[in-house]
Amino acid sequence: MDRLQSMRVFAKVVEQGSFARAATAMDMSNTVVTRNIADLEAHLGTRLLNRTTRKLSLTETGKQYLERVRQILTDIDDADAIASSSARKASGTLRIYCHPGFGQYQLAKLLPLYAATVPDVVLDVTMADHAVDIVEEGFDVGIFMGLQKFDASLIARRLATSNVVLCASPDYIARRGEPLTPVDVSSHDCLNFAFEQLRHSWPVTWENKQVDVPITARMVSNNISVLRQAAIAGMGIMVRSSVSLDDDFSSGRLVQLLKGHHLGQMSLSLVYPSRRLLSYKVRSFVDFMTARFPRPESDPWLAHV
Repeated sequence: MDRLQSMRVFAKVVEQGSFARAATAMDMSNTVVTRNIADLEAHLGTRLLNRTTRKLSLTETGKQYLERVRQILTDIDDADAIASSSARKASGTLRIYCHPGFGQYQLAKLLPLYAATVPDVVLDVTMADHAVDIVEEGFDVGIFMGLQKFDASLIARRLATSNVVLCASPDYIARRGEPLTPVDVSSHDCLNFAFEQLRHSWPVTWENKQVDVPITARMVSNNISVLRQAAIAGMGIMVRSSVSLDDDFSSGRLVQLLKGHHLGQMSLSLVYPSRRLLSYKVRSFVDFMTARFPRPESDPWLAHV
């Protein structure tokens, strides 16, 4: 059995939603596709797909296996692309979309480093937190955060995980004391983002359970920069994603509260249209970003807090 081919067939069957459509897409017969899936399941000793005459679905094992298979195939295709493009030169305009939460606090620091490696590439960077179709809007690559949606047909590489944490200034803590449990937050002044679900309570994860902690808002704003300045000035406790906090933590302007507790996590994903025949400018940016985030399941911005 050619296990790599069987992995590609398996991924294509899931992508297309049927054996017949996968066979057409891969220019194979239905028999060959069916045999590849059967051989793969026999090799693994478990069923990956549930089949009926009208529906095809992944088993629980199949879901876990598919995630790893997609990463393996991406890595193999990436290695092939690197080898074939090593002698070429990146040039032209690279259009980048980025969620502002990451863009303002992290990408802005990384772009000069990237630009130094590709002197013939012009950077065209757009930041927006609304839904973006990177293909339709002509972007070469996108960086998405949290619940932002993107087309499932796009290639997505997870870069990192950002925890949503509570923080305050040393001055505020000196005046009001440090909350030791999530319940203690209710007696503090809170600086709240103007999001209806968070207006009256914060869902803090505590001992593997989510606790909705009632809050008293000292300030409400739809602008995170306004809330940040208020927090630094000692007005109260703020909720914020770690991706935008590393400079404030390292400088001592803000300190993390209730370490080990958080209000959720947001994934950071690098998204681009196709891994095959990538232009050299896109390949160079993908390689640059993935090299700087070698542990995509971790939160690099809380590593030293």
